[in-house]
Amino acid sequence: MSRSLLSRRDRDLLASLAPGRVRFDEPMSRRTTLKIGGPADASALPESTDELQALVRACAERDLPIMAVGGGSNLIVRDGGIRGVVIATRNLRAVEWLGPTTMQVEAGVSTGKVLSLATQRELGGVEFLGGVPGSVGGGMIMNAGTYLGEFASVTTLVESVRLADGAMIARDREACGFVYRGSALPPGEIVARATLELTPRPRAEIDADVAGLRARRKSREPTGVNNAGSTFKNPPGDYAGRLIEAAGLKGTRVGAAECSPVHANWLVNTGGATAADMLALIEIVRTRVRAAHGIDLELEVKVVGELGGED
Repeated sequence: MSRSLLSRRDRDLLASLAPGRVRFDEPMSRRTTLKIGGPADASALPESTDELQALVRACAERDLPIMAVGGGSNLIVRDGGIRGVVIATRNLRAVEWLGPTTMQVEAGVSTGKVLSLATQRELGGVEFLGGVPGSVGGGMIMNAGTYLGEFASVTTLVESVRLADGAMIARDREACGFVYRGSALPPGEIVARATLELTPRPRAEIDADVAGLRARRKSREPTGVNNAGSTFKNPPGDYAGRLIEAAGLKGTRVGAAECSPVHANWLVNTGGATAADMLALIEIVRTRVRAAHGIDLELEVKVVGELGGED
């Protein structure tokens, strides 16, 4: 592992800006749903947008790299970990109703909470969240969704904190540049909150759609193993899972990383997998699919961090 970028003064300052919520040299395997990843120099958990901005300004003044993490549900962290400061937004959980159908949610609010609050008010538009893990911040960056919809269809405003100076930047839907499983939200910013515009809908209809989505996912997707959901994006006009299965890759393993026998597009950690295992398996899948179908699969998960000694 590379040497930490943080001096003792850096550590003391970070600890003072989020008392009791800054951890040093903590494995990122504790911050991701895949349970994979080496240590971060520092992990901070701000509890307000003001605290988030203060942490960002302090890092900017000291030229410390920052990486934002939400629920960690779409992330592979390499075994060498992360140099600099990880800012986890999961404690940013404020929700405010700006109008009868307008919901403002901070980045750390879980997708399940958004769906639950909307359903209680008989508001539709976020039924797709019944099949999306994680939190609002990561969901915005990835434009998370299912066959029932995606964040782009309900988001009217995204506010983020610029890493260069801690300033809050606001963008309307068009400026966010939402595309299939992605957006134009800059990597040099941290999503702080978003405004969603929902549509009145009978609760029975909402519940029926969500139940159907969850039943479909339960029957088709692996349970009981650490995972990051779908590993690859669906190519235009086809499905990554179908291509991987047709290439004979279901059940293929590297160490404890496995191409799930239940759904081929879920590369899972069966217990004790390293990032090196998972990345090696990803390359096997890509190579075999390219050879079998002439298609280059694009990752849906994000890979970050430094190589470990075993990579």
